[in-house]
Amino acid sequence: MIDRKIIEQRLSSSILSFTRLSGGDINQVYLCATEKESFVVKANDNERFPKMLKKEAQGLDLLRQGKVQTPKTIDQFDFQDRQFLVVEFIEEGPTNDYFWKRFGQVLSELHQQSVSVFGLEYDNYIGSLSQDNSQEPLWEKFFVERRISPLVKNAFDNGLLDRGHLQNFQEFYKKFSDLVPVEKPSLLHGDLWSGNLLCSKEGQPVFIDPAVYYGHREMDIAMTYMFGGFNPLYLAAYNEQCPLEQGWENRMEIHNLYPTLVHLNLFGSSYRSGVERVLKKYK
Repeated sequence: MIDRKIIEQRLSSSILSFTRLSGGDINQVYLCATEKESFVVKANDNERFPKMLKKEAQGLDLLRQGKVQTPKTIDQFDFQDRQFLVVEFIEEGPTNDYFWKRFGQVLSELHQQSVSVFGLEYDNYIGSLSQDNSQEPLWEKFFVERRISPLVKNAFDNGLLDRGHLQNFQEFYKKFSDLVPVEKPSLLHGDLWSGNLLCSKEGQPVFIDPAVYYGHREMDIAMTYMFGGFNPLYLAAYNEQCPLEQGWENRMEIHNLYPTLVHLNLFGSSYRSGVERVLKKYK
């Protein structure tokens, strides 16, 4: 439980209500109402997930620099063995065609933010897993060494993959550079499933819970198809501004190897068949 007095001191305001929100699988999440406005407060253990909420705040800031709307960061601090993040509360509204078209435009603008290398100056998290963002000049090297290989090793060490899988991954790595077109690094949300996209009461897309880095833009696109929940109108608007390379639909399963491996490591063997299906296709 969060000590309300600590939050009141940081906000310099009295708290009228403090309500636990659902969906906080990793962090404790509360809606905090004051006399003037409401905030979302996240809390977690410092030792178990070092600097997790600091990294989230940095990710939100980077997305805003990329012309994307996110909840504004109000405060991020540590107290004793706990870490806290306080952000603006976004009042949600219903989605409509305008929202989905606007989302496609915003995502295209985000992906046009670029640097010279793939990765990021600092590591962060995807879910509760550490995400290595060590920078690389080539996407195939970054994807294999910074995204796939660490999760494959972790899954093998925990009995979720066997030596046959390891051999299949080695074969896949050799083919990867021929499977994915060369593109410049794009600023990515990094964990773009429907639960991390809100519609504000003004009908604007708002991004939350990022796992940012500069990567291949098809990573974000593929993630929107992994669990569904995205209206295809968004992609038409996206392609008007920044058309995807031909064959992107066939590459989604390749890019979604990363989130599938994330889920395999977090939630267990039910996700193994998704990994095996892709490996079998590219043997």
